[in-house]
Amino acid sequence: MPRMLDVSDAVRAEIGDEEADRLLAGENTPGSYDCTACRTPGDSEQERTSTVLFVGEETAVLAFAHAGCLPSQVVEVTEAQLQGAVRSISGVARDAAAGTAHSTAPEQAVLGVTSGLVLIEGELHPALVVEPTSPIVRPGSTGTGDDFLPLLIEQGFMPLTELTSVPSVLHGWSVLLVMGQLHAVLQPSVSGGQPVAWWQAHQPLQVTDGWRAAANKHQQVLMFAAPVGSIGRQPREDLLRDSLDKAAKRGKLVGAALPLAGT
Repeated sequence: MPRMLDVSDAVRAEIGDEEADRLLAGENTPGSYDCTACRTPGDSEQERTSTVLFVGEETAVLAFAHAGCLPSQVVEVTEAQLQGAVRSISGVARDAAAGTAHSTAPEQAVLGVTSGLVLIEGELHPALVVEPTSPIVRPGSTGTGDDFLPLLIEQGFMPLTELTSVPSVLHGWSVLLVMGQLHAVLQPSVSGGQPVAWWQAHQPLQVTDGWRAAANKHQQVLMFAAPVGSIGRQPREDLLRDSLDKAAKRGKLVGAALPLAGT
């Protein structure tokens, strides 16, 4: 029986017309699946389903997602991430109760990324809080200052003096969840092609069920960023929120709403 399947032009170009046609005919498509984004069951015979192709340096893996969670697309990831996804990554170690991961940005500064729920206007929103472990200078600069917030403001993030409303959406950026775990924050490519990773987890970051449910509900994630020493590694969400409020009052916080796994 034909499936209610979406195969984007980008996915078709990668897997070839013959394989794409077989998928659309239902030959190689599982009827039921676990959505690669929200990890809840789906049925390609009953609801629109997206084909999502994860491409590493040497391996490619085809996954399925509710069309409402992810559009059909090609996602470039590291080979290590792809192998981890194939293993279904159970029991990934994480730092702190809220969940913290670290990665290396293009400027070679180490970024700490913490996930947590933030209450704004009576609703819980999924949030990522980014704080470097050392000052970040502008690429090519020989100075010793900290340009982390100015660089983000130039990208479209807004200075925040209080957390009383949800920041505006920053189009072109997105947060990538794979198999219900956090893999990357994506930014627009300078060349106009596929989005590229602004931050990428060394290991996929486990998030709580509540965080994932809120992300699926709002279809976006709030990202807050502050200079080194502004937030610290907070083990509880109430302490994280308190640190965010204090950073905002000191003029040391920027933020934006990023679409969930945006195109």
